[in-house]
Order: sequence, then structure tokens, then C-alpha cells
Amino acid sequence: MSRHLRAGQQPLRPDKEVLASLGYKSVLARRMTGFGNMSISFTVISILSGCMTLYGFGLLTGGPAVIMWGWLGVGLMVLLLGIALAEVTSAFPTSGGLYYMADRLGGRTWAWYTGWFNLLGLVGGIAGIDYGAATFVGAFANLQFGFTPTPKSIMVIFVVILVAHALLNMLDIKVMSLLNSVSVWWHIGGVALIAGLLLLAPAQHQSAQFVFTHFNNGTGWHNGLYVAALGLLMPQYTFCGYDASAHLSEETAQAQISAPQGMVRAIYLSLICGFVLLYGLTSAIQNYAGTLATSTGVPPAQIFIDVVGVGVAKLLLLIVIGAQLFCGSAETTAASRMVFAFSRDGAVPFANVWQRVNSRQAPVAAVWLSVGLAFLIALPSLYSPTAYAAVTAINVLGITPAYAIPVFLRLRAGKRFQAGPWNLGRFSKVVGWTAVLWVGFVTVLFCLPQVSPVTIHSFNYSVVVFVGMLLAAWVLWVTKGRRTYTIPQVGNTATHERVMGDMV
Repeated sequence: MSRHLRAGQQPLRPDKEVLASLGYKSVLARRMTGFGNMSISFTVISILSGCMTLYGFGLLTGGPAVIMWGWLGVGLMVLLLGIALAEVTSAFPTSGGLYYMADRLGGRTWAWYTGWFNLLGLVGGIAGIDYGAATFVGAFANLQFGFTPTPKSIMVIFVVILVAHALLNMLDIKVMSLLNSVSVWWHIGGVALIAGLLLLAPAQHQSAQFVFTHFNNGTGWHNGLYVAALGLLMPQYTFCGYDASAHLSEETAQAQISAPQGMVRAIYLSLICGFVLLYGLTSAIQNYAGTLATSTGVPPAQIFIDVVGVGVAKLLLLIVIGAQLFCGSAETTAASRMVFAFSRDGAVPFANVWQRVNSRQAPVAAVWLSVGLAFLIALPSLYSPTAYAAVTAINVLGITPAYAIPVFLRLRAGKRFQAGPWNLGRFSKVVGWTAVLWVGFVTVLFCLPQVSPVTIHSFNYSVVVFVGMLLAAWVLWVTKGRRTYTIPQVGNTATHERVMGDMV
């Protein structure tokens, strides 16, 4: 990496001036620190959400071997993608994030589809996170009150969580930044406590050979390689959402450095903590079949019960639920800022509604649209027992290509790309192309059937949502978008002076 990676080695322009040079005036309060910016991406990644909610899926699609090695392998590839994306973020620190980068580097059509990919991924992330939290709330209620989780009751809990997160996101961004900072220590402390208990409490642990080599296939498919590939959904889903650092850049001080640093630090911190958590969880399995068949509906809850008893298991579940609620709130923040920015540039129907902000400078209408769309994405969970895996795949299918497009366009631009103060120097090409190829692989992978036989109840409907989003984006582009969507022209002295004048 180049010498420009450290903040103090290159003078930074004032944030308002940088934003004005990109064509926008500041309307969001810039009260978030670099740590706060990192915190929101770390919170959205949320190892206590992604790892826990899809752990049962992992036990079926390859088992411990795929869970452990898949975490390390996917984590490394995501780190490369995050580093490449961070370089582009340093050059274009705006709330629009990925689609704005695509516009500057590839033009309006690239930006249009990048934006819709990003929006689908973020909204799918809210659905996956909050529905996962609802299942853990159901598991806690099962232990505490004898409550029997059903699809309808979980959906009710899910809606309550969505509404709570919407209301929370109407508060001042300083409150959200504080919550995300608390979330970092909640996650780290929670992982330390859970992993510590699971490593120390059991009278008998699974061997290292079991943890790293045991393969299990409960999918109905007979090709072990295909099953192992499906098992990569758990880590790939968990390692989503770090673009939140970019979306909050207009609310972050020294954004050209803080946003890219926040993105990369969130990924590698999650990689380390997640490995510790998964090792502790997997080594503590007492009964594989019993863990999968647990009456709580949540395999990690059964592991807690088997190891430390019902009383302590409830405490551990509350820690996990707290982390998931932090995560869902942060994802709602990121999604609403994406809706706000995309609407500001005329890309979303009824754009004037979604770009409104309240007295606390929070985009209220964009918040409600984000949680409303998340509710619609999760609705099939009422009738499909495998729908949750599809919901998480929607998150991956939307957000991951959106990460790769700006990186690809930056590579295509070559020397025309004007790097920001945080850049990769001569390593840009090798890091960028490796990341782009990885994204192509996982995008195809998670469109494929996850269980056999394929029926109406087990169908991976994520591909339907994915194709439907592409079709809707094309129709909107042809009928309206190519006339209404626009971002400010940069490099124009008059435009820059007008924006700066508006701020003054």
C-alpha cells in the first residue's frame, strides 16, 4: 500500500469543501467521529447476528469444516474487496456511496443499476437482521415463558423490531453514533464472554479434528463440493454492510480518511472476533442432531443450554439479541441514507418525499420506506421454512455486486482515476481484480437451489427478487429514470461556487 494510507501524511481539505467539489452542499449534521464511523460498519456486519442466525444453516451445509474454513476464506476475500472499495470511497465520500462512485467512474447507467443493487442489498439486510433477531427473541421466550415460536408469532415480533428501529432512527445522529460505539464493545465483550464460557465450561469438548474437518450434508444434494459452496452463505452474509461507512461519510469528520479506514477496520476486527466465536460455539457442541432439532428453533441456544444450563443460556441469548438489535438499527441508518441520497438525485419514485429531513436532520420518510420494503421481503417466511436463507441471499445478491461495480470501474478508469488520500498505490490492480472475480463467483452461487428436492416451499426465491429488481430498475430507467436521475456536475467552477454559496 502507498504512503498515503496514513491520515497525517497528506493535508486534508475541509469536509464541506470536499463535498462541495463533488456537487453537494452539507445538509446532514457532521457529528460522527472516525471511531463512530467504524462502529456502524462493525455493528452492521455484526458477528453476533450473522454467525448466530445462520449457524444452523451452516451445520447442514457442510458442517464444522465449512463453517471454520469458510469463515477464514470468505473473510480474506471480503477484506480484499473492502480495501479496494475503501480506496474509491476516499475519492468520493458522499452519502450516495456506491452509486455515486459508479456515476463518476462509469456514467449514469452504471450508477443507476449500482444504486438499485445497493438499495436491494441494504433493505434485504434489514429484513435478514431483524427477522433473525425475532427468531432469537422467540427462542428466549421459549425458555423463559414456554412460548412456542410459529411463523406468525415470529412475524409479529419482526414487525415490532422494525418499528422500534424506525423510531430510533428519527433521533439525532449523535445518538446513533453513541449507540454504535457502545455496540462495538457490546459485540467484543459478548464474543469474549460467550466464547470464554463455551471454551471453559463444558466437561467435554469436540476435538480440533472435528471442528476443522467434520463434514455434514443435510441439504439433500449429493455433490459435496456444491454443498460446501452453499455453506459459504453464512460468512458471506455476515460480512455485508461495511458500505455503511461510506453512506455515513457526510456525517463524519475528515471523511476522506475516516470512512475508508472505518470500512477496513470493521472487516478485519469482525474476521478475528468471528473466528473466536465460531470456534467456541463449534467445539462446545454436545449433540449434533439434538442441536439441529432444538425446540427453541435456534441451534446456538441449544448449545448454550447443553453447556451452561437454561439460566445462563438465557443471559447469553439476551447478549446475542442485544447485538442483533444494535445491528438492525445501524442497517436501518445506512439504508435510509442510501434512500435519501438516491432520492436527492431523482432516482426513486416520489423522490421529493424520501429526501425530506426532520428538525434533527434525520431523513424520516426514507427510514419508513426502508423498513417497509424490508417487511415485504420477509413476508414469504410465513409459509416457507427455508425462506430465511433466501432473505439472507437477497442481501448478498444485492449488496455484493454493488460493492464490486465501483471497484471494476476504478480499474477500468486506470490513470484517469484521481485517488483520495487513502489509496492502495501499486497494489490497486491485483487487489481489485481478485475482489471482482470473487464477487462474480458468489453472485452466481447464491442464485442456485439450496436444498433438494426443490419445491414451492424450499425454492430459493432470492433469484426471483433479484431478477424482479433488475426488471423494475430497467422499466424505471426507460420510463422515467433517464430523464429524472442526475447528480451534480463536478469540475464546473460555477456549480462549485453556487454550492459553497448556498452553504454560507
